Amino acid sequence: MLIETVYDRRAAVIYALNWAFARNPRFYDFSDIGGDCTNYISQCLYAGCGAMNYSQENGWYYINSDDRAPAWTGVNFLREFLLTNRGTGVYGEESTLSEIQRGDIIQLINSQGRFYHTVIVSSVLYPKIPQNIFVCAHTDDSRNRRLSTYNYADIFPIHIIGARKEISVEN
Repeated sequence: MLIETVYDRRAAVIYALNWAFARNPRFYDFSDIGGDCTNYISQCLYAGCGAMNYSQENGWYYINSDDRAPAWTGVNFLREFLLTNRGTGVYGEESTLSEIQRGDIIQLINSQGRFYHTVIVSSVLYPKIPQNIFVCAHTDDSRNRRLSTYNYADIFPIHIIGARKEISVEN
């Protein structure tokens, strides 16, 4: 049975800040083979929800570098998972900068319309404009970097709504 649970934004951001310039040895570092940004963001999201989705078709999980869901490390796959997940794990919705909060994620889009990078929001000041939104990221490791310092044509903010966990029901 699935139960709704809280997404712990504080835990996700603490994880992001702690590992912004380092690599958690429990997870493979994909920096040299396409980038580590979405792997790192998935780790942050997992720190905030504590549940993976082991669905073979459209899940979000990491067992090891050879046994993981595409959504764990792929920018487009993570977005699709977060926006459509009805099972275990974290889920979210498309948002705007004015609605963004700590622990939410933002995906960057280049001038060709390609989603190419994922960051997690570590701090927000008012007004909520790119100069006042601070993020953490891997690949080009960043801790509390201003969103406005990235080179992008557009952004896709995702507000994390919550998470679901599987519980066993005894008769």
